[in-house]
Amino acid sequence: MAIATTLSDCLHRSGIDYDVAWHPTSQYSMETAELARIPGDRLAKTVLLEDEGGYVAAVLPATRHVLLAALSRETGRTLRLACEEELGDLFKDCELGAIPPPLAAMYRGMTTYVDESLLGQTDVYFEAGDHKELIHLSTESFLKLMAGAERSQFSRHM
Repeated sequence: MAIATTLSDCLHRSGIDYDVAWHPTSQYSMETAELARIPGDRLAKTVLLEDEGGYVAAVLPATRHVLLAALSRETGRTLRLACEEELGDLFKDCELGAIPPPLAAMYRGMTTYVDESLLGQTDVYFEAGDHKELIHLSTESFLKLMAGAERSQFSRHM
């Protein structure tokens, strides 16, 4: 699998410059950072949460964990981790667990929160829709792609 079709379309429509970085197959975000030889603080991961009202996407560095209580307070919802089995239906052109942050915000129209700890980086990497490729762009460009996302502090360092 290459870059998710929906993501590729989104990147081309935006006119944002980006690079593609390849890495050996990985299943966890910190493993991805290690194999790609990039700092984990610069690798944005997407964690999907849910409640009776639907899904919420939390985007944060690979080196951090979501604080569910903090994000629940922020959203006024009682959020929990989404069931992985359901995610394949939501992101059909992505491998399970390789959801690019812009897809949640733009493609799926989900309420998306970006952890502010990610915004202090000079550049950002994120999964391209599979477990072998990363999109690399400036933080400024990343923020343009994530323009509809809320910014908040909802994570702690691992």
